Amino acid sequence: MEELRRRIRIARGEEPADLLLRNARLVNVCSGECYPADVVLADGLVVGISEAGGRYRGHQERDLQGRWLAPALMDGHMHIESTMLVLSEFARLVVPRGVTTVMLDPHEFANVSGVEGIRFVLESGRGLPLNAYVMLSSCVPASSFESSYRVLMADDLLPLLQDERVLGLAEMMNMPGVLHGDEQVLAKILATQRRGLVVDGHAPGLSGADLCAYATAGVMSDHECSTLEEARQRIRLGMWLMIREGSAARNLDDLVPLVKELHPPRVLFVTDDRDPQDLTSRGHVDSMVRRAIELGLDPVEAIRLASYNTAQYFRLYNRGAIAPNFIADLVVLDDLVSFAVESVYKDGKLVAQAGKLLVDAPATPFTGVTDTIRMGAISLQDLRIEGKAGLVEVVGIEPGQITTRHLREEASIVDGAIVADPTRDLLKLVVIERHHASGNVGLGLVKGFGLRKGAIGSSVAHDAHNLVIAGASDNDILIAARALAEMGGGFVCVVDGDVQARVPLPLGGLVSPLPAAELVQQLRALDAAAAALGCTLEHPCMTLSFLSLSVIPSLKLTDQGLIDSETFTLLPLQS
Repeated sequence: MEELRRRIRIARGEEPADLLLRNARLVNVCSGECYPADVVLADGLVVGISEAGGRYRGHQERDLQGRWLAPALMDGHMHIESTMLVLSEFARLVVPRGVTTVMLDPHEFANVSGVEGIRFVLESGRGLPLNAYVMLSSCVPASSFESSYRVLMADDLLPLLQDERVLGLAEMMNMPGVLHGDEQVLAKILATQRRGLVVDGHAPGLSGADLCAYATAGVMSDHECSTLEEARQRIRLGMWLMIREGSAARNLDDLVPLVKELHPPRVLFVTDDRDPQDLTSRGHVDSMVRRAIELGLDPVEAIRLASYNTAQYFRLYNRGAIAPNFIADLVVLDDLVSFAVESVYKDGKLVAQAGKLLVDAPATPFTGVTDTIRMGAISLQDLRIEGKAGLVEVVGIEPGQITTRHLREEASIVDGAIVADPTRDLLKLVVIERHHASGNVGLGLVKGFGLRKGAIGSSVAHDAHNLVIAGASDNDILIAARALAEMGGGFVCVVDGDVQARVPLPLGGLVSPLPAAELVQQLRALDAAAAALGCTLEHPCMTLSFLSLSVIPSLKLTDQGLIDSETFTLLPLQS
């Protein structure tokens, strides 16, 4: 109570503040204005705002000399695993860019380590100059066609709902489960609602009565909209539109026109999946703000979509704006339109300036997320595809997309087996179960990599993260699988039996403990090695990582076999 009395006295100008920021141009996301102001901070909160040159005093004072002062940014939905960085290293990258809050869905770690994977992410967020909230992973695995470390049931998640850093249930990908009233799906939603928390959605293509039913079940948002019509439908039904701009799926340019037309209150920015190369070059949510302004959105509204609106959706009612009793997470800008960050304040303390983090970002011990590759004994015989002349089902890559085409091509036959044919850009695609050494191997063909020889492999394979390898020869495919197992997961490029490049990701087979700069160097070397073998894709391992995601159309391969993702059925490779 005495702290509150003190803040009241400071707000009235009766006592000096902890910090007074003078001569700011305040970006007010509550009113939509920018104007000169002095801003008063105490106990990590904003406690007072006055006209520039007003009555306030501070134990410390800083003259911003007319720089813009805006609320720090928030990412409403992302996967830390997609950055391939531990949270402490991620914080070193994004906090100097003005990002102080992220909402994490750790379903990649959950797929490879179960509840311990979620707990690891929660622990990793402690003591950082970054608010790392967690949304509990709703669909582990994404479907019954994928073999994960274990299936997470409602009872597995219930104890985690007590953690104050858990804000709700992450993207509900199991649309059929919602629509048909699956007991486990509804139990997860109801438990979240009883805690007064939010339920995120994931509903590509859903419309009409089914979309109404999805919203009626309590699903509140969607980040999968790629068209204006999809986005408009969700806004009309009172859902929150999460505009996504990831590395593979980019929807900002297509959806900003709807914001300019309607100025709807229930819209926020998310990155979903950003790889480390993209993160270090283009940036994070700050890049979305810049791009939205380039597309003609008012700068204050662009910042609101990355701050105040995000806080409102997640019911963090004292975050995301510069106003009395709001948490003092602030960004000082040299230029509003380009969102040029001069410095960043977290809980009223200066934590970054001139692109550098000024405080410690301690790393967490890697408990429960190492030694996760258990491949079992796989031989060349396990990679053989018995077949005959005729048409064969082929996964067709769509460059720049995580969706695939369902193709049919004439099979190449050698000694009664279907084989890769790089002269026609047909590679063998292999998915090996890696959690329980079951020996499950899914076999298929893929078109679109351009490899003339060799193989590339990955332990990042959404969402169950089994080993996925594409190659021109069975021997190189097998060597790639063994190399992945030996280094605890990651990416490899193999040619003529020799590992040409590797990117170890020993934390869950998903994340590197290295600094971002070193990791990016490894990734560039891998991409260059693949390009030397004829690969036509800019980041082939990212494309590879989505070829086993059974909930995204059209044709995917898991360790259980070839999946028609539109009908949710297993298909024979050749009929």
